[in-house]
Amino acid sequence: MTDGLVIPELDAGPFLLRPFRTGDLPLIEEGAADPYIPVISSVPVPYSEAEGLAFVERQHDRARECVGYSLAIADRADDRAVGQIGLWLTEMAEGRAATGYWIAPSGRGRGAAGHALATVARWALTDLAIPRVHLHVEPWNTASVRTAERAGFRREGLLRSWMELGGVRRDMLLFARVAADEPA
Repeated sequence: MTDGLVIPELDAGPFLLRPFRTGDLPLIEEGAADPYIPVISSVPVPYSEAEGLAFVERQHDRARECVGYSLAIADRADDRAVGQIGLWLTEMAEGRAATGYWIAPSGRGRGAAGHALATVARWALTDLAIPRVHLHVEPWNTASVRTAERAGFRREGLLRSWMELGGVRRDMLLFARVAADEPA
């Protein structure tokens, strides 16, 4: 019997990656009002406090069930959550994990996604000894393309009609970082 995964706190420069808390409800409410975040995440729409609390609980359930880690991206200066990043372990039997993130509108433009993505990838590849971490980005999302590249991910190709999001089949760019490329 396992007690699940322990959600860590990770130093991401000016940001801290940490478990979600009930104090993060303003972030979840802001995310729910964004036109894209609910499409790519489980942020509840319509938002209510009860649904926000259920979202926080689901993030902890993912660790308890060993599905992966869901971390709030918090500004180190005031601990205000600005987004979410996950490391999903459902493909561990094949030696790989997936990552993904979102940043609320009020937290954008300060490098939160880049700091979080580089930190999670480094942690996964070195501390957790996962051989490969991959990320899917829609081709139109130039900000996320730049974030992935700055975080050391290499573009590997276009996956046509790869997944359904918001009821629409969507193309995805595939990015990856592999342990073999990490400095010793």
